[in-house]
Amino acid sequence: MRRLEKVYNERVAPELKKQFGYKSSMEIPRVEKISLNIGLGEASQNSKLIDEAVVELTKLSGQKAVVTRAKKSIAAFKLREGQPVGCRVTLRGDSMWDFYDKLVSFALPRVRDFRGVPDRGFDGRGNFTMGIKEHTIFFELEIDKVEMTKGMNITISTTAKTDKEGKLLLDLLGMPFKK
Repeated sequence: MRRLEKVYNERVAPELKKQFGYKSSMEIPRVEKISLNIGLGEASQNSKLIDEAVVELTKLSGQKAVVTRAKKSIAAFKLREGQPVGCRVTLRGDSMWDFYDKLVSFALPRVRDFRGVPDRGFDGRGNFTMGIKEHTIFFELEIDKVEMTKGMNITISTTAKTDKEGKLLLDLLGMPFKK
């Protein structure tokens, strides 16, 4: 059992049950999956960027990244249908807990002038999405070997019914929200 999974089972779940008055342990919100996404608009001119992004995302997630392709052509962006535009990976189970632990314990504190994560990324159903401007905050990536810094979206999907439940769940699991 992973460290954060143990924290969830021993401290977070009982706290959520007490706070919201759940009768069944199956009602208690939990983290289902974490989706990582790197979008590269510049990849239409340079296909080497996609390969580099796939390697980097695979390195920091511990799971093979999948290339995402354009669904339709957009002439203004010089984009054709089926052209690679980014990469993504979905984490569940142990790899999800490992990544979340790494995110809140090591990566976010490495952000320059970090004052906390804004809590406006909730979708109304307890899921949280945040953007990172530089993916080099993860220690798996060697900064000198990274050709171009890339932005990244991180979506944390939970079984929470409301944003309040989802925020408390992530807060208790160590997400450094702005106060």
